[in-house]
Amino acid sequence: MLIKKYKQLLKDNDFQADKEQEKALAVLQELLSDVRSITKKSFFSFKKEEHIKGIYLYGGVGRGKSMLMDLFFETLPDTTLKRRVHFHEFMIETHDWLHKARHQNSDDTADLLMGYARDVAAKIKVLCFDEFHVTDVADAMILGRLFTALFERGVIVVSTSNWAPDSLYEGGLNRQLFLPFIKLVKEKMTIVHLDNDIDYRTLSDGGDVLGHYFHPLNLETMREIEEKFIEFIDGQALTGDVITVKGREIAVTAVANKVARFQFSDLCAQALGAEDYIEIANRYDVVFLENVPQLGSDKRNEAKRFILLIDCLYEAGTILVMSTQSYIENIYIGHDHEFEFSRTVSRLKEMNSVAYRDKKKRA
Repeated sequence: MLIKKYKQLLKDNDFQADKEQEKALAVLQELLSDVRSITKKSFFSFKKEEHIKGIYLYGGVGRGKSMLMDLFFETLPDTTLKRRVHFHEFMIETHDWLHKARHQNSDDTADLLMGYARDVAAKIKVLCFDEFHVTDVADAMILGRLFTALFERGVIVVSTSNWAPDSLYEGGLNRQLFLPFIKLVKEKMTIVHLDNDIDYRTLSDGGDVLGHYFHPLNLETMREIEEKFIEFIDGQALTGDVITVKGREIAVTAVANKVARFQFSDLCAQALGAEDYIEIANRYDVVFLENVPQLGSDKRNEAKRFILLIDCLYEAGTILVMSTQSYIENIYIGHDHEFEFSRTVSRLKEMNSVAYRDKKKRA
């Protein structure tokens, strides 16, 4: 039972019960019961009218959405064909599959999407997305057809998001073409608003802080971060590295003991994206990011990349050591990405905690 696991988690971590989380758990438990009642045979003899609704769980940053989805995922029967994946990563895989398929035949995108949906549905029956958010026009234009095909093939989708369905891709290019997808989500998924006002990531006391962030940018900070780097590499010899992602090369000048050192300009002032950051997060256990400036509206692209970089490092459990011009709350002072950056600040606080580090060790 989910509620039993939830209560044990609260006890183990000395957390307080949250009524909004318990309401969301009740919906997840109902879906879990539905999944348990389906035999493997009936999954593959699925009929459209038998579709089981998935769940779209949304709310503010740090409200426990990912924790609840993880509890649900871990409690699914071992025989269930299931996958938990960050939404960015899933869409990268989708575009890679489509790109490869286009070179092998002349089918149009609609036909290829049907083939991709068949491929996904053959391997996955419960698909859990973390951080569902649409900013890319290429993603927006295919999501409606893709998810229609997945739902028709019996795939159950559970997702977390900071955005209500009606706010997805807000202000995006050709958003009117995206609206059928929003309608589809509301028809095929139970919408659950985790409506509490507590960011649980900010509740760690001072004793739990690692002290991996250094500011402002001055000689003292340079000395401190140099000492921290020497501590992490633990006497191993430095080497260089080159990360290659689809022909793009990222030079890493200092690597040792699965620790890599980058300048902010290396990663956020260049035309890099989720694929590059995921590769970095998976390759290194510790990432040093130095000389992070204050980001105003004139640096909206750099701010967007920084947000995405932190998302990828966080999802992989990568340890982050960083030097910044200002406190992390004040790194972004623009107006285009205020809400997204509030999530980034929340994650940065958690990433600077002993609990986050220990979670990485246990993984």
